Amino acid sequence: MKYVLIVGDGMADLPQEALDGQTPLEYAYKPNMNRLAGSALLGGLVRTVPEGMEPGSDVANMNILGYDPRKYYTGRGPLEAIAMGVPMNKEDVAFRCNLVSTDGERIIDYSAGHISSEEAREIIEVLNKKLGSSKVQFYPGVSYRHLMVWRNGKDEQFLTPPYNIVGKPFKPYLPQGEGEEFLRSLIYNSYEILDNLEINKRRRDEGKPPANLIWLWGQGRLPQLPLFFLKWGLVGGVISAVDLIKGLGKAAGLQVINVPGATGYIDTNYEGKAEYALEALEKIDFVFIHIEAPDECGHTADLENKIASIEAIDEKIVGKIIRELPRIDEDYKILILPDHPTPVSVRTHTADPVPFLIYSSEKPLRGEENFSERWGKEREYFLEEGNKLIEIFLKG
Repeated sequence: MKYVLIVGDGMADLPQEALDGQTPLEYAYKPNMNRLAGSALLGGLVRTVPEGMEPGSDVANMNILGYDPRKYYTGRGPLEAIAMGVPMNKEDVAFRCNLVSTDGERIIDYSAGHISSEEAREIIEVLNKKLGSSKVQFYPGVSYRHLMVWRNGKDEQFLTPPYNIVGKPFKPYLPQGEGEEFLRSLIYNSYEILDNLEINKRRRDEGKPPANLIWLWGQGRLPQLPLFFLKWGLVGGVISAVDLIKGLGKAAGLQVINVPGATGYIDTNYEGKAEYALEALEKIDFVFIHIEAPDECGHTADLENKIASIEAIDEKIVGKIIRELPRIDEDYKILILPDHPTPVSVRTHTADPVPFLIYSSEKPLRGEENFSERWGKEREYFLEEGNKLIEIFLKG
């Protein structure tokens, strides 16, 4: 038996007036998901974000993989550190370090115009040279997503994700709590260093937003997760463009499968993710395919591209998996769901339950139903404990 978990990050949404009251997921042309929904072994709604926790992709995807975040979650930063191979000991604290665009008072763009990894690496290297020390190091990641590690640091601060405060004065959202003065000084000093950096002068000349401020959030210490293989007896792998998901998979003992051209954006290599998943499934039992694009489109209120990303997932990933997985193993199961909603109307994550479907090859594909938030609600099956979904999928 082969198992494929497909997560469209932020794919769920709210009804849109421009779509005659449908959500992007409901409106999108996605015949393959709809075929699976029409023959689903089980479907409905699941709460991926436990009550009282922030609706981050870290919390939601940890829950989806079967690790109760109320027990295992320590922060986003350390998961990304694991993915990047950044050395940490138990006293160190890792922070997500976004490169953002600011006018000196407000955050204008949480991703610095989705800056390229090459340009970002140059900027992070400058920061590490000027602000790094035995106490603090900066590590380059992908696009705007980077890492700062505070050796023997503090982790009791209130920090805000930058995508939640786009267009707002950032001063009220600066770090609050233990070590706040030190963290604030890093943020302010980064502006002094980066605003007039040659690379940012060039970006302005090209009409692109500058990457002229760092924003620190998602802090935490290294987590300790039971190995996925020991929990379920399955050898598994993870495919994602983002370090957060790679790190989560690596912490769980999953093989990280890197796909060329996977960007974490609308232009990602959808076909490559399916191809590499199928290739892996010739040797292993379980693959987790994560696609970031719908989430990014939700954050930028890009309705058209959110729909396009869902359609690309359906055609180039789900469709290919359905067509080609039977040649590897006639017995297989597929679980499809968003990790959380990222509504284009609010431009950030919400904690609302999301639709899911489980399909087993034991049931032939017959007819179509519109896999969506409405479909999930109409199924009248609701799973409150999201960390139980993987057990139902693998063992149910």
